[in-house]
Amino acid sequence: MTHPIHDPHPHIHSEHCGHLRILHNGHVDYLHDGHLHHPHEGHYDEHVIAVSSDNPAGCAPIACQCGHEGCGHPLVPHGDHFDYLVNGRLHHRHGDRCDDHGPLTVL
Repeated sequence: MTHPIHDPHPHIHSEHCGHLRILHNGHVDYLHDGHLHHPHEGHYDEHVIAVSSDNPAGCAPIACQCGHEGCGHPLVPHGDHFDYLVNGRLHHRHGDRCDDHGPLTVL
């Protein structure tokens, strides 16, 4: 089975490394520079939050206070796009508003 592997880097992820730990499909991924890293056999697999009933990709308008451009909220790969993680929810910028793309569990 093949899976996307993140380019090697010297950082070792752990619960003390400072990156957000995301519960994803029953395991822990580390959110690092817009990537979800999952430790696997001496490397990091690239994971993506799947589009699902819990994390839909459709329009679900919500109010956004910051506009998200340069706001500091971390990017999360979701389906074929990126969302912003805001208070445990995925926000997707859509014109002059945001869509709610569901919850993530941050450990």
